[in-house]
Amino acid sequence: MTENPIVRLARAYRFAAEAHEGQKRKGERGEPYVNHVIEVADLLAGATDGADIDLIIAALLHDTVEDTPVTPADLTREFGARVAGLVAEVTDDKSLTQAERKRAQVEHAPHLSRGAQIIKLADKTSNVRAIIASPPKDWSAQRRADYVDWARQVAEICRPASPRLAALFDEAAGRAG
Repeated sequence: MTENPIVRLARAYRFAAEAHEGQKRKGERGEPYVNHVIEVADLLAGATDGADIDLIIAALLHDTVEDTPVTPADLTREFGARVAGLVAEVTDDKSLTQAERKRAQVEHAPHLSRGAQIIKLADKTSNVRAIIASPPKDWSAQRRADYVDWARQVAEICRPASPRLAALFDEAAGRAG
């Protein structure tokens, strides 16, 4: 029997919360990291009218392989190959330097699936909103501006995947300056 979509989604929320347990955002308020992945899923669900449960689940789990001990095999076993594939598409290679990872995101963005591009747009929107609401203490105004400029590059490439999310990104980036 196929698992009820609401049950799968609730299980994904719990999985994300457990995977990111104890992690904090870099911002001065030190919010729980899970708030970020929940916001990404919420942005994506709103922009797509909740039409694709796998995409919402992948948004919730988009940082698990990158930032926790969760493996792609774990995601495949728990949520299926499509969710694991979407997460893999948006996962940075942590063996690269931060500058190389940023460059790689810009280079790879045009080749992502539409679903992965939508996750990227929601992720960048959430991150820019966080820089406005709770900037990292050790980030200068220039570093924040550089981040927003880089996020704009990624968002510009992904824009056609979701005009609704692109508009939300533009609003956040406009507030960031």
